Amino acid sequence: MGPRRRTIAARPSRRGGRLLLAAPLALIAAVTAVDVLAPPDVHLGPFLIAAPAVTASFAGPRTTACVGALAVLAQSVVALVRTSLTDLNHTFQIIALVLISVIATFFAHLRERDESRVARLRSIAHAAQSVVLRPLPDRAGPLHIASVYLAAEEEAQMGGDLYAAARTASGTRLLIGDARGKGLDAISEASLVLGAFRVTARREQELPELVGHLEAGVGSAEDAGGAARAGSGAEDGTDGADEAFVTALVLDVPDREPVVRLVNCGHPPPILLRKGRVIPLETAGASPPLGLADVVPPEVTVETFPFGVGDVLLLYTDGVVEARDRSRAFYPLRERLAAWTGDDPPALLDHLRADLEAYAGGHLGDDVALVAVERLPPKP
Repeated sequence: MGPRRRTIAARPSRRGGRLLLAAPLALIAAVTAVDVLAPPDVHLGPFLIAAPAVTASFAGPRTTACVGALAVLAQSVVALVRTSLTDLNHTFQIIALVLISVIATFFAHLRERDESRVARLRSIAHAAQSVVLRPLPDRAGPLHIASVYLAAEEEAQMGGDLYAAARTASGTRLLIGDARGKGLDAISEASLVLGAFRVTARREQELPELVGHLEAGVGSAEDAGGAARAGSGAEDGTDGADEAFVTALVLDVPDREPVVRLVNCGHPPPILLRKGRVIPLETAGASPPLGLADVVPPEVTVETFPFGVGDVLLLYTDGVVEARDRSRAFYPLRERLAAWTGDDPPALLDHLRADLEAYAGGHLGDDVALVAVERLPPKP
């Protein structure tokens, strides 16, 4: 099952656009009718300026120009009915209406151009995301896998959160992580960790060696960006020091053993769901986040936990537990999981996604990545 993402509407739908267009058209009709029937000293023509101005906020330049032309025509009809087109008052009203319509049409063109540019950027971001953050397989040996990615920024397709899976000769390797910071730097660090994992995870090596390769990947990103940060720091008077690191969980799930082996590099612990019980897999000695080997001497500790048939393992990033409600209280993940009664990974993630977004009021403070893994009975 591939990652599912929040979809954002770039512009109003056609039906919604037609409903919005009814407002300026009704305004033109109402102002024209009232202006024709009003006493001679009452002039409502200036209200017609609102029609093209409002249309430019949601429609394209052609529609805006048509509404503006219709407003000019309506003002001309009022002038002919009440006095004449050469009447000084109506002449200035028509000229002002033409100018406002032209300006509104120009701004509608600018807005449409910017929307097209944003749509292209979204398309590029989606293509880049599909390359960097590849969908996880629905099945990997005896495992049933589901994943969800929620970007904190509505315009973004991905951020610094990451996950990946790789099959080996004896089982499945899983990775979930969270790169420090936001923006392009976080995405760059995430892509390097993912690349290192995909290259080395399939090799027959122990988890500490795999973690060492991931550490080297983050270190290369820091070395590549260090000179640029130092240079910019020299210009603005700062030292440019900015440590790059990635919190991560690296897991190995053997096909023929009912266990999961994991290394925790400063990441929130995974949660095991077993027959209604919520069991956090806390490690005795957590390793430092990837990229801090020069600051904290790495001590990679591999710990083993039971993971049998029917168990569901939930991996998540800190954007989940750091989500807040209106009272600024953090999302109680373990309590919400205890109330869940299903046993299917996709259903679990659908439940968590809806519950998390409702809890946070639809506005997440950080990116969220969720991966649920269930061990299925062995095939005959």
